[in-house]
Amino acid sequence: MLYHRPIRRRFADASTVVEHARSFARHSRLGVVELNTHAGFPPALRGVAFDAVVLHYSLFGTHRYHLSDAFRAYVRATDAYTVAFFQDEYINCRRRFDFINAHGVDCIYTCLEPDQFDAVYGRYTSVPTIRHTLTGYVSEDLRQAAARLGKSDAERTIDVGYRGRPLAVYLGRGGQEKELIGRHFAELAAGSGLRLDIEGAEADRLYGDAWHRFVAECRCMLGVESGASAFDLEGEIQAEYRQFAARGVRPSLEQLESLRRWDGAISLRTISPRHFEAAAFRVCQVLFEGRYSDVMEPMRHYIPLRKDFSNFADVLRLLRDPEVRRELTENAHRDLIASRRYDYAAFVAEMDETLAAAGVEPLHDRQAAVAAVMHGQRLRHLRSHVRDSAREVLQASMRAIEPGTRRIRKLIGRPRRPTVLPD
Repeated sequence: MLYHRPIRRRFADASTVVEHARSFARHSRLGVVELNTHAGFPPALRGVAFDAVVLHYSLFGTHRYHLSDAFRAYVRATDAYTVAFFQDEYINCRRRFDFINAHGVDCIYTCLEPDQFDAVYGRYTSVPTIRHTLTGYVSEDLRQAAARLGKSDAERTIDVGYRGRPLAVYLGRGGQEKELIGRHFAELAAGSGLRLDIEGAEADRLYGDAWHRFVAECRCMLGVESGASAFDLEGEIQAEYRQFAARGVRPSLEQLESLRRWDGAISLRTISPRHFEAAAFRVCQVLFEGRYSDVMEPMRHYIPLRKDFSNFADVLRLLRDPEVRRELTENAHRDLIASRRYDYAAFVAEMDETLAAAGVEPLHDRQAAVAAVMHGQRLRHLRSHVRDSAREVLQASMRAIEPGTRRIRKLIGRPRRPTVLPD
């Protein structure tokens, strides 16, 4: 399983990315070897034959793909069943389609709804299998954080909290909702007596424990569907946006003529990990009306706020009512958290079934497989009834490479730099 996370101190990262990347090794019954591409390509990988290669969405950055030429060559050359996860799929589409076709991807997991598969990946790629997925799921780490930091409704110090950020106009009207809901709610709620902690700048975003502590202090949390309403299949919207930027102009929604064709034509809107976090901490959610992947229902799991704010007075009345808050938060916790329907374990179990149907067999010794990647052992010797333990395989590998290591040390006159496994 290939993923990418920068290996450096003080790197601020959304915990949901790490949870998603690590969920495969934690929950798969097939056995998973993880490689962080930031650590570089291990040469021994060229000699290893896996049944499946999974490409995590963290590899596919907005501006660059975190796959070196060596990793790309390996993916192209392998006959393993290749799976790719994608998020933020609404931009740089042609590069993604070209990658899928050039690297022979067998299966993709997309946040698009099934009724839109054909219009996007079915039309532009030759990928045979397409699966729907959410942007994130419920982890044990989240449960533990909620148990450790959670507070009763009476103990909380913030009535309504929110952290959003402005997004580029080429994402369409849906992309502006994250900024709109916070800014306009704060304007309308001024003087209401509610204690607000609403910020919409990139610098105000919170990560890790700081984010969880913030959620725990909120009685209510604002929110919108994740994603965007403009799916730039042909690259037309971004091209027009760049033309404005080259002239030093930040265009408005109305100035981007290409949005008239694409905004709303194919919409990627989905529930996000933020909604699961609020449910875990029993925070009452006040959300723009939407589908939320059909996971959440209005006035069952959240208070619906119209996007024109025409029901703002009713929303204020409802969120001030402790009994309404209690009912909605209990419903959300029961259906989204306690049910375990949206756990990472359930998500990975479904993926295991997809891989097993494609002929992927379990690894009987994951540690020996790691040794194979780092020291060149062939996995075909590790598949079935293996007598050597992982330690014996590793020791045999080290004995095999030790003469060459001694010669290299003698030539360069300094110790060999140890290979660092990703955590």
